[in-house]
Amino acid sequence: MLRVGAVVIGAGHSGLAVSRHLAERGVDHVLLERSEVASSWRSQRWDSLRLLTPNWLSRLPGYAYRGDDPDGYMSAPQVAAFIEGYAKESAAPVRANTTVTAVRRTDDGYVVETDQETWRARTVVVAAGGASIPSTPELRRGLPAGIEQRAAGGSTPDLPAYRSPADLPQGGVLVVGPSASGIQIAQEVHASGRPVTLAVGEHVRMPRTYRGLDVLWWMDATGLFDDRYDEIPDLLRARVLPSMQLIGSPERATLDLNTLSHAGIRLVGRLAGVRDGVAQLSGSLPNVCTLADLKMKRLLKGFDEWAEAAGAEQTAGLPPGEPMTPTVVPAAPQELDLRSGEYRTVIWATGLQPDFGFLGELPVFDRKGRVRHDGGVVPACPGLYVIGLPFLRRRKSTLIDGAGADAADVTAHLVGHLG
Repeated sequence: MLRVGAVVIGAGHSGLAVSRHLAERGVDHVLLERSEVASSWRSQRWDSLRLLTPNWLSRLPGYAYRGDDPDGYMSAPQVAAFIEGYAKESAAPVRANTTVTAVRRTDDGYVVETDQETWRARTVVVAAGGASIPSTPELRRGLPAGIEQRAAGGSTPDLPAYRSPADLPQGGVLVVGPSASGIQIAQEVHASGRPVTLAVGEHVRMPRTYRGLDVLWWMDATGLFDDRYDEIPDLLRARVLPSMQLIGSPERATLDLNTLSHAGIRLVGRLAGVRDGVAQLSGSLPNVCTLADLKMKRLLKGFDEWAEAAGAEQTAGLPPGEPMTPTVVPAAPQELDLRSGEYRTVIWATGLQPDFGFLGELPVFDRKGRVRHDGGVVPACPGLYVIGLPFLRRRKSTLIDGAGADAADVTAHLVGHLG
């Protein structure tokens, strides 16, 4: 049995940020990675994917984007190369192709079992990520047998990942989910000549740029990204909000429901159920669109007020903000007959969730299967930590740029625990 001060499970950007801080504090540790560093960016993402965050926002402890296109958006292979470069430059002690099968408590720490060897450690940091496997509703099992199904951003044994329109059968496509993944895939599939319907639930609408600057520049400059988990009135709500409705295109284009509708994509309400092969749709489409518009207007107004109050040099001389066109909600059906042959494929863009099955013997889950933690510290199991989950400690926790600050806080607590 191998012994070490800390085991870090996962060698993505969050795990590597933790490793960097552990090394700086002299804590002996190992990173256990079930595949290769950044492998999910090669195998689990669709071919045309680009980061939603501009390149200048790709920052990790002691490392940042070094290319000649700071305002661009990295493709998935470029993100993989970026993370690989960080691992090499940090000389992170990664054990690749090592799958963790179980984590168990001991009197003085934990035993971490893998398919290669067994480790004993006083502390464990779970950095396996919050976006490992598709989060799909149970109702998907009620789809007619002739409908092919794909997942956006991940896969399971019975649900393959969407890669490109070329992999889909000819015929209509129903995309479920209006956040970043859903709108990108809907646009791409529609451009391939297939009829597309997008099922729309709650979403966070944003322009790609505002007053000439990337909208995420405003969120970074105004401090919104640094909002802390212990200062948010409704933290649970903040942690389950949909992702921002953005795309990372070279043209810095805004892609919203109006754009999709004008292109010929049919918008319908949230998929609420499937009965006898017929999709039941919610009638809340006008309400969710109105709410998204109101939240966006409030956000942009806050940017204007910040710029005026701060007298920010960066915003001096920028054009005034232009009002965004309200979402035009077309008349939508309440049902879609999936038996008619009109639809051949359903793509689930309903989000991703962690794969923490190896923690199954520990008393760390709530009734919905989520790990109970306080800013990454797991109270039920002293010495156990998680990182990379939505709003772990800050609003930007799931971004590459958010890993460094969260890792510093978690590592500080870990060092204190080691005493």
